[in-house]
Amino acid sequence: MSIITLTSDFGNLDYRVAAVKGKILSLNPEVNIIDITHEIQAFNLIQTSYIVRNAYKYFPKGSIHILSVDSFYNKSRKNLIYKADGSYFLAADNGLLSLIFFDIKPEAIYELTLNNRFDDVINFTSTDIFVPAAVHLANGGLPEVIGRKINTAKQLMFPRAVYNESEGMIIGEVTYIDNFGNIISNINKDFFENISKGYSSFTIKFRNLSLSRIFSSHTEVVSDWKRETEFHGQSAAIFNDSQLLELTIYKGSKKNGAKSLFGLNVGENIYIEFS
Repeated sequence: MSIITLTSDFGNLDYRVAAVKGKILSLNPEVNIIDITHEIQAFNLIQTSYIVRNAYKYFPKGSIHILSVDSFYNKSRKNLIYKADGSYFLAADNGLLSLIFFDIKPEAIYELTLNNRFDDVINFTSTDIFVPAAVHLANGGLPEVIGRKINTAKQLMFPRAVYNESEGMIIGEVTYIDNFGNIISNINKDFFENISKGYSSFTIKFRNLSLSRIFSSHTEVVSDWKRETEFHGQSAAIFNDSQLLELTIYKGSKKNGAKSLFGLNVGENIYIEFS
């Protein structure tokens, strides 16, 4: 059974998500439709890239991923099929795909030509362009039939952490805040370990707070204490499943997690000072 996943900034209140699913099923009732999320902040490509990059790898190769974020129809903007890492990704040519695959070269890029072949009015990109294209692929159709192969797509630069050698400091920033209020930075574990080889200690600094240890997981945080209850509500830094530096409050939530207690927002800096 073919899999089509949906990611959007539509939310779940309006009709749009239901319309997309209804259109898919009207074209192929056998397709397996999976929601990744519809709670992306409006037009937020960085947030989308983090979620999709960490989710799609768990789906079987050949899955088709519709990315309806910043996707409202614009006649002057292309819509794309990206074949990458063994699967298909459909999105507007807004730079999102370059953020997801900043370190993976796509196998092929196609400009969707469905809207160029007919005189139909495009009211809703997701139902009028993405869905017919996705179902075509799910049915075993070739992308060349519905798209024109192109060499490049719009490129956006994913914010990278940098090392200031004269200051002995890594400068990163908050790129994502999850449902538990955990603060995820763009400081990668490999990058950190590479820099830290020349130093004996470090301090993580943000706002007027600091931490001097990075745990490998939430489990290690708890095992470092005699009883789990002793650590409830304590702050820590870990490298998360994506190998990115994360600031966390143990068993925190949106109301009492790192976001609310530290007051950090997406785009704010996090520093690691070495000595």
